[in-house]
Amino acid sequence: MVGLLALICQFPSQSLASSHREAPLISNDPLADNTDVYAFKSPTNPENIVLIANYIPFEHPAGGPNWYSFGERVRYEIHVDNNAGTPGADIIYRFTFMKTNEDPSTFFLIRLGKENLKTTYNCERSMDGGRSFTTIISNGSVPPPNIGPRSIENTTVGLGAASYDDLAKKSIMTASTGEKIFCGPVDDPFFVDLGGIFDVGNVRPNSGRDAVAKFNCHSIVIEVPVATLQKNRKTVAMASNILDADYVIGVYASASRQRIRTFYSGGDVGMDGDYVQVSRLGMPLTNEAIIPIGLKDRWNSVKPSDDLQFASYFVNPELGLYMDDSQFGGAVPGLAPLRIQSKSLGGFDFRNGKAGLFSLKGTAALNGTALSEAAFGSILLPNPTSPRAVDILPIFYTGVPNLAPYQLATGKGGNPLAAGKPFINNFLPTLGDLLRLNMAVPATPRNSADFNSLGLVYAAVLGLTDGRFNGSTALQMIPNMDGFPNGRRLEDDVTTIELQAVGGVVLAAIGLWYDDFTPNVTASPVTPKLLSTLGFNAGVTKNDTTFKSVFPYEQTPWRAFRGPVYAGTKQTNATNKAERISSEPVDGKLSVSVLGNPVSGDEVTVEIRGAKGENLEMDLVNTAGQIVGHQSVESAGTTETKTFKLGKQIGTYFLRTVSPTERSTVKIIRN
Repeated sequence: MVGLLALICQFPSQSLASSHREAPLISNDPLADNTDVYAFKSPTNPENIVLIANYIPFEHPAGGPNWYSFGERVRYEIHVDNNAGTPGADIIYRFTFMKTNEDPSTFFLIRLGKENLKTTYNCERSMDGGRSFTTIISNGSVPPPNIGPRSIENTTVGLGAASYDDLAKKSIMTASTGEKIFCGPVDDPFFVDLGGIFDVGNVRPNSGRDAVAKFNCHSIVIEVPVATLQKNRKTVAMASNILDADYVIGVYASASRQRIRTFYSGGDVGMDGDYVQVSRLGMPLTNEAIIPIGLKDRWNSVKPSDDLQFASYFVNPELGLYMDDSQFGGAVPGLAPLRIQSKSLGGFDFRNGKAGLFSLKGTAALNGTALSEAAFGSILLPNPTSPRAVDILPIFYTGVPNLAPYQLATGKGGNPLAAGKPFINNFLPTLGDLLRLNMAVPATPRNSADFNSLGLVYAAVLGLTDGRFNGSTALQMIPNMDGFPNGRRLEDDVTTIELQAVGGVVLAAIGLWYDDFTPNVTASPVTPKLLSTLGFNAGVTKNDTTFKSVFPYEQTPWRAFRGPVYAGTKQTNATNKAERISSEPVDGKLSVSVLGNPVSGDEVTVEIRGAKGENLEMDLVNTAGQIVGHQSVESAGTTETKTFKLGKQIGTYFLRTVSPTERSTVKIIRN
């Protein structure tokens, strides 16, 4: 067991998720696209919970002259369910945003101390499931985009702020009901190797490329007392223990638009009709990597209370096909470290379409467990072809109860159905996709040597292997019990955790070990297959910047103006006599030049220098975040010349060029 703990410790903290451009319709409406949801115990106050809903994917910091902001006539909402006995969310925070031009005589967003498209908001709160709302913040301030020093800090032509952080701090509001609230641009805390994972699971462990590095998003952050969210208004100090079932909440965020949009002459647009939900997000990756493409738009339109129609995709998750050598596992080597149990303890097969634990249904062996018919057997063991109803379905749809078999194998004596070491109770059986959090669980200090972004997976490792925790089945605070999927911290590596879960790691944690463990024969359940699963990572191992230790916890948005100066256009002696514009200054040697910018034709040609012998990946991206062109070079020469098709669409494009050590982004104007 010591070897298992050592293996996990050698892997760096990591995190990925979640829901950027995850469905066809919402990919065309970025202002309403809910990208990530977080819910965690405040690291600074044990009686507070932090709720975060992020929107607008792939915000390029230099995406002017009309920078990104929250949309008008969009309802942004954070929903909290604290009682499975009542329909839908019990508490709702609703945000609506307004924009004004302080100086419409200029084309600059910021000039002479004034701000155009200046964004403010109202926040309303409902404590009765949406039947009534009370305004708790009026005319709240949203900081402007982080354009550059001339716009933000300059006292003559800019806003004259001491710093951008100073502007952001002044935008932290306190609601009339006590919540601390921030709305504004931040560094996008999401990170993922999109190119690898969505190339049919072509994961690149430890060498993935972060597709959203140096991009921003817009965030709604609420820090709220536990007593406000707990169904009986109790404080944490009143909890019976750290897994008190009365302290479980389920969280999701949404965006809604009015049904009818009318375009009038003169550039006016009218919005009419009832509001309808166009985006939602609870658990990370649900719509992105579980719901099939033909149902993604429908998923975004319905509430979690209607989610039973999608249950079949959780009891036999598609990703399981690529972790099974009898299916497509051999064709996806990036997922080779993950292989689902096919003969756990000699006879239990959890591959897609197999029986799992169904052979035990209705037997005395399940008495007193969550799998008995008197408890939740009808949901967790529905039929002989839904093996993952016993683990993947509850993680997403009900939460996990503090009942056998959902306790660690510690103290079970080899019987996975016996009582073991408690480590989770976020059970809220609403049968819908929610990010569930037990608010009674203390926060693991971020500076603790035990803090780990593998969340509950690492808590399980400690509970099974660490002498501080594996000596008894007594309830203890095991570090990272406050991590995903018990809520979600900014640091949590949700993509790796979820891929490990599909690969059977939760089953192993409760004593349904991998195929290479034979009871009474194999010396230890810490087998090569278990170590392979725990050693897996999804490629990108950390965010591209740090997190803040205090509210609002997410980092300052990336600045549009980077480098001491901008390099303007300059003449070249190239044979085509074209103008060149270099990429903005970056640390290192990678240099990208556009031959002719602005571009008047259907093609653009670029030169890349400074990456000799290195692999290059180049993506041409439009302002909606869509990749409209891609090229790669296996081993670059001294100078690489590449041509991209722009087509007939005029506007702004961005060319992202990435080498193993550097990256560059250059703006291209198509006239």
